[in-house]
Amino acid sequence: MENWDEVRTAYQVARIGTVSGAAEVLGVHHATVIRHIDALESRLGAKLFQRHPRGYTATEAGQALLQVAQVTEDQFAHLAARISGTTTEISGELVVTSIPGLSELVTPTLVRLQAEHPGLLIRFVSEVRLLRLEYGEAHVAIRAGSRPQEPDNVVQPLCTRRVALYASPRYAAAHGLPKGDEDLSGHRFIGPVDPESRAPFYRWLAQRVPAEAVVFRTNEARVAADTLVAGAGLGFLPVLQAQGTDGLIEVLPPRPDWETPLWLVTHVDLHRTPRIQLFVKALKDDARLHGLD
Repeated sequence: MENWDEVRTAYQVARIGTVSGAAEVLGVHHATVIRHIDALESRLGAKLFQRHPRGYTATEAGQALLQVAQVTEDQFAHLAARISGTTTEISGELVVTSIPGLSELVTPTLVRLQAEHPGLLIRFVSEVRLLRLEYGEAHVAIRAGSRPQEPDNVVQPLCTRRVALYASPRYAAAHGLPKGDEDLSGHRFIGPVDPESRAPFYRWLAQRVPAEAVVFRTNEARVAADTLVAGAGLGFLPVLQAQGTDGLIEVLPPRPDWETPLWLVTHVDLHRTPRIQLFVKALKDDARLHGLD
C-alpha cells in the first residue's frame, strides 16, 4: 500500500456505510472519498464495495481490507499515545459485544469506566450473531458455551452464568406454582424463538414440556424478562438479573447442568491496547464482586 490515505478512506466507508459519513469523519469533500475508493479499487484490481441507493456495503475483498485497516488504525493510535507519553489516558472507541441477557453484568462496568474516562466512546452490541473481531466489528466479545477456538484470539474465562426458573406473583395467583420437575404439566412458559435453542436450560425444558406449553417466544432478553414480570408464564433468568428484579419467585433453583461458562475474547493484535485491558480487568473484578466465578 503506497497510500495509507486511500486505505483509511476505504476503512471509514466500510465502517460507516456512506460516502458522506466517511467524508465528515475524515474532514474531506465527498468527491475525495470517491476518488480514493476508485483509485484503490483500480490498484488492487478488485471491487471493494457494492454500491446501492442506501450507501456502500463491503464485498469480501472489502471486508479483508477492513480487517487490516481496523487493526492498523488502532495500532497507530496506540503508538501515538506511547510516543507522546499519554498511554495512561484512556480514550477512543471501545466496542463490546455479548450474547443477549448480560446487560446486568456488563452495563454497570461500562458506565463506570466511561464516567472515569470521559474520552472513552462506548458501543455495546448485544445480539446472537457473533461479531467478528478479526474484521474489527468489535474489540471485546463475551461468548458463552465451549471455549472459543479462533487461533488469532486471546480467550480468558470470565465467570459462570447461573440460571433459575422464576414466576411473578401475578402468574402464581392465576395459575399456582409447580412443586418440582414432575409438576410442570399445565403450566405456561416463556421461551426462545428458536425451539432448537442450544441453551442448556431450554434444552432441559424442551425435554419435559410440549412445544405448545411455550406460549410466548422472543429472541430479546429484555422482552423475556418483561413478559415474565407481567405474568405471562414461567421463565428462566440469570440469577444476577433476577436479584435486581423485585418480587420474582424462584420456582426451581439454579442447577449445574443449566450453567454456562462465559469467556472474554479479544484479538491478539489489540489485546494489549490500554482501553481493552482496562475493560477486561474491570469486568473480571466486577464479576467477582457479584460472587460470580
